[in-house]
Amino acid sequence: MRMLIHPPVEEARLEKIRRAAGSMEVVNCAGPEEALAGIRDADALFGKMTAALLERAGKLRWIQSPTASLEHYMFPALVEHPVVLTNMRGLFSDVIADQVMGYVLCFARNLHVYIRQQAERRWAPCGTEAFHVNLTAGPGVVTGVDRVHRHLAGAVMGIVGYGAIGQETGRRAEAFGMRVIAVDPVNPAAWPLERLDDLLAESDYVVVAAPHTPRTVRMFGIGQFRKMKREAVFINIGRGAVVDLNGLVEALREGAVAGCALDVYETEPLPAEHPLWGFGNAILTPHVAGYAVVVPERHLEVLLDNTARFVAGRELRNVVNKAEWF
Repeated sequence: MRMLIHPPVEEARLEKIRRAAGSMEVVNCAGPEEALAGIRDADALFGKMTAALLERAGKLRWIQSPTASLEHYMFPALVEHPVVLTNMRGLFSDVIADQVMGYVLCFARNLHVYIRQQAERRWAPCGTEAFHVNLTAGPGVVTGVDRVHRHLAGAVMGIVGYGAIGQETGRRAEAFGMRVIAVDPVNPAAWPLERLDDLLAESDYVVVAAPHTPRTVRMFGIGQFRKMKREAVFINIGRGAVVDLNGLVEALREGAVAGCALDVYETEPLPAEHPLWGFGNAILTPHVAGYAVVVPERHLEVLLDNTARFVAGRELRNVVNKAEWF
């Protein structure tokens, strides 16, 4: 058996892959020409599959994508080909869930507002311009400041896409006392997608953790935002293509939602002239939610495990439904 790697990996990782492959030959292709020449008799490929490579593949049985997302990877011939495709889903779940809770805490406690005010050396509690802390009377009366600093226990988090990331996010939200509801096309623990409107109407925080698939492109537009509570916050750590940014801008302008936090966008980098930059109730991060030192270690572990499984003829991890892109 033979496994191609394209693009090539560094020597330290290559040595570990070869140990996991055992008797299977591993070829670390220096460039596309070597990959095209070697794919004819390759049984497996780790890396980027292209239409040209697939057309020349003579006995390919397994492809390991180096990424979790597959919108950039899929093409019609690959969907129709009998080859098994696996991806890297599950590596980022807890890391991205941490970032989601960071957004939630920022909006609940107005931390994004206070960080900006700190840069201006300005003391101004949210909720009233004339507020002064009374250290002698105590908190016996509800004030405007109380009302705009949210208590998370009892709040509702609605999660769109209840896969690994969505479930990890839900576990963290529940630890804060939040109630979690979710929609998902395949997870029986969630509501079906047909109940998305119900989720939007009930949620105080709507979190998109859905992948980019043919069915999720621009799943969220102005119509969906208008079905949310006006005091709700919209969060997207799924994929940029799921959200129509023009619709989100319109929703922010008309107050259909209280704010948004985005890590992914229809166009990346987000253009400097984009109106989203101008909203004080928007938290915009540059597609960094999945970064942490533990992720490359997990990435290699999945590759090594699947390589050993393939050689032994055992079931592979993270098999993809190619028609659905996940």
